[in-house]
Amino acid sequence: MTLAFTLNDGARIPWLGFGTGTALFNKDSTEAVKTAIQAGITHLDGAQLYRNEESLGQGIKDSGVPREKLFVTTKLAETPSAPTIKATLEVSLKKLGLDYVDLFLIHSPVVAMKEGKLKNWWKEMEDIKQEGLAKSIGVSNFTIEHLQIILEDATVVPAVNQLHPYVWGATSKLYDFCKEKNIVIESYGGLSSIVRASGGPVDLVLASAAERLSKESGTTVSLGQILSKWLIQKGAAVVTTSSELSRIQETLSTASLPDLSVDEISAIETEGSKVHKRFFMKHVFNE
Repeated sequence: MTLAFTLNDGARIPWLGFGTGTALFNKDSTEAVKTAIQAGITHLDGAQLYRNEESLGQGIKDSGVPREKLFVTTKLAETPSAPTIKATLEVSLKKLGLDYVDLFLIHSPVVAMKEGKLKNWWKEMEDIKQEGLAKSIGVSNFTIEHLQIILEDATVVPAVNQLHPYVWGATSKLYDFCKEKNIVIESYGGLSSIVRASGGPVDLVLASAAERLSKESGTTVSLGQILSKWLIQKGAAVVTTSSELSRIQETLSTASLPDLSVDEISAIETEGSKVHKRFFMKHVFNE
């Protein structure tokens, strides 16, 4: 059975998702999505901002995997393209060729905050869930402040907050807050410390853990797998953007690796907190 996390509304989100942003931004993702699904990924992560929902939908169709076996996410653009959020989702559903998405997220709180509409946006999200156009609803790149604002009047607690790590020193309190509210963290750009910022203090800790797990499992464990294992053990879903079949298979195998020790997890967080590097959505956090 595929590892999955239970959301606060009872839905199950597969631990590994394939993202159609970053390298696939504004590009045809059809073949990459098809490859990911056929390799065993059932969780697909899209967004209106990525400008490729049509190809995400085509990849899903071409995979031949029944809709009910997939978990599909899309996200509301920072500036909605229609008068209502429901209308923007209906456009997305048409592009995706789907009747509903499993998860619909507010991609960024910036515009809603500036216009004083954050609570109104969340009320519209709750209506969308009520109508069944999205099975679960959540947010992305929200701080504690943003969450507190919507929770004041919310009848539905966000199921997910999608975040970018290697900012652990700034994120640990937010992680604790989400855990307290039973909001699942979903990580994007989770390998940034070795892909975009190699040579940092966390590298030696990852290498040491990879060596131990390699010996224990009898297979070569990569630094990327250690980071993904750390996220899994923190209860976070992981979104990958790699479309290389070998890399997808390697990432999928991470869940079955031996667990990191308490000391290894602590070391990753201690060393990772020594460097703050945010590669995405800097404007949300005034960076």
